[in-house]
Amino acid sequence: MARSAAVVLAPGVWRIPTAGRALVNSYALVADDGSVTLVDCGVKRAPARIVRGLAAIGKQPADVTRIVLTHAHPDHVGGAAEVARRTGASLALHAADVPYAEAGRAAPGDPTVGGARLFARLSSGRFPAFQVAQPLADGDLLDVGGGLRVVHTPGHSPGHVSLLHEPTRVLITGDALFNVAGVRWPVKAFCADFRMTQRTAHVLGELEYDVAAFTHGPEITDRARERIRSFLGRLSRG
Repeated sequence: MARSAAVVLAPGVWRIPTAGRALVNSYALVADDGSVTLVDCGVKRAPARIVRGLAAIGKQPADVTRIVLTHAHPDHVGGAAEVARRTGASLALHAADVPYAEAGRAAPGDPTVGGARLFARLSSGRFPAFQVAQPLADGDLLDVGGGLRVVHTPGHSPGHVSLLHEPTRVLITGDALFNVAGVRWPVKAFCADFRMTQRTAHVLGELEYDVAAFTHGPEITDRARERIRSFLGRLSRG
């Protein structure tokens, strides 16, 4: 089966796989005027796949007017500087992650998690640095295709956000949750504060949405909110 360069989730909302079929995902949201907002830019080599994904939906880099980043980790912002250069688009990121973006390095890993320090040494957590034009805050409503709500879900990084596209009821979880062989928590060693990740993810069970989209793993389109709430409920029952 041929790999799809872009997968439609709702009217004007597309998933663009940048590694594997859905191992790492970016998203394109197309407004009524034809402009495109990108969510996340994958690893450093991802821009070429993003451009192919845009072409698959009839768009080109010049159509991209804004790039929203869920957090400053190399597999989400590694391509950000290059995509911004190709498109001329401004970059938006939660204020708590802006210092890491400008330094070109992810926040330190959780010191209470075994392996976090070793992972940091092996991976370096580095990426091409970039300037953030729009620092984000919890509750911001971005003018993206009728309204893109910023939901601060820190823990994976200090400024990690999830994003709710209110008109289409598509939730982009970022790395608050993965959907790799089922819904699961992100890898502990990748988190700045794993326990905080678990606490703040519970807000995702309180939002209203029909599609859950993940930056790692395929989307859930059937009973998405109920399935997310069921997963989150395991922690409170544990």
